[in-house]
Amino acid sequence: MSATQLEQLKQFTTVVADTGDFETMEAYKPRDATTNPSLILQATAKEAYRPIVDKAVAELKSTSATGDALVEAIIDRILILFGLEILKIVPGRVSTEVDARLSFNTAGSIAKARELIAAYEKEGVSRDRVLIKIASTWEGIKAAETLEKEGIHCNLTLLFSFPQAVACAEAGVQLISPFVGRILDWYKASTGKDYQGTDDPGVQSVRAIYTYYKKFGHSTEVMGASFRNVGEIIALAGCDLLTISPALLQELHDSTEPLERALSPETAYAAELEKVSFDENAFRFALNEDAMATEKTAEGIRKFSADIVKLEKFVKSLL
Repeated sequence: MSATQLEQLKQFTTVVADTGDFETMEAYKPRDATTNPSLILQATAKEAYRPIVDKAVAELKSTSATGDALVEAIIDRILILFGLEILKIVPGRVSTEVDARLSFNTAGSIAKARELIAAYEKEGVSRDRVLIKIASTWEGIKAAETLEKEGIHCNLTLLFSFPQAVACAEAGVQLISPFVGRILDWYKASTGKDYQGTDDPGVQSVRAIYTYYKKFGHSTEVMGASFRNVGEIIALAGCDLLTISPALLQELHDSTEPLERALSPETAYAAELEKVSFDENAFRFALNEDAMATEKTAEGIRKFSADIVKLEKFVKSLL
């Protein structure tokens, strides 16, 4: 019997589940799992996950916290409880996101990350099994730089451009999540064209980042994210990690078409590239020059912030 595309992909790429759904993780056996405010919000709406929410509310209601502080504490506890359940299923790491409203607040992001890690460690989870997700703003990257020095590993999310990737590598970030599908969305909307495979601007962005990292010996892991179709995944086979939604995991599982490695360190080493660097001024200007990356980073922060607000309203309704 031929190997499925999912099995073939796992031979040279670490597969991560992009979901808050436990059944999906058990079905596809990814090594890691990522969550974000939107995925947690979707999960809390399902009856199956209500006990997790109820547990968080019950635990925190008996404390001295009140008002907004109580709501914040309950949401943090929901994130931790989801993370703990996920870590029972996946052998690797879970990514837990810092409140997107802290995306331009370095000190606030550091403080929240430390709180989340302390909560995991209190439950007996080693910090090596948790990635703290932070948006790839200059402030977020600086927060991650400090946290990495403390052994708190970070996943820099909402990453749409080469300057963001370079700044993350120079900050010693553990992992980045370049958003393939959202880059494609922007180009399709702005040009009216469709893109497939290696012509996909999102695929090209991740390929460029992967090649640069391997060429210059950066240890930061590249995890392609936000895929719109299986073609994007196939075009990035060989990337360090790929975080994939349940629907696309199913498509890969259902196909036995041959899947070849598209990215490799050997090819990257041979690439002719110049090393670049970005201080804060150069970073902000380069990002400003890239309309897609500027718009998509801002839009992503707005969406995640809006979902945190919805989660807060949901928690308040339970109180």
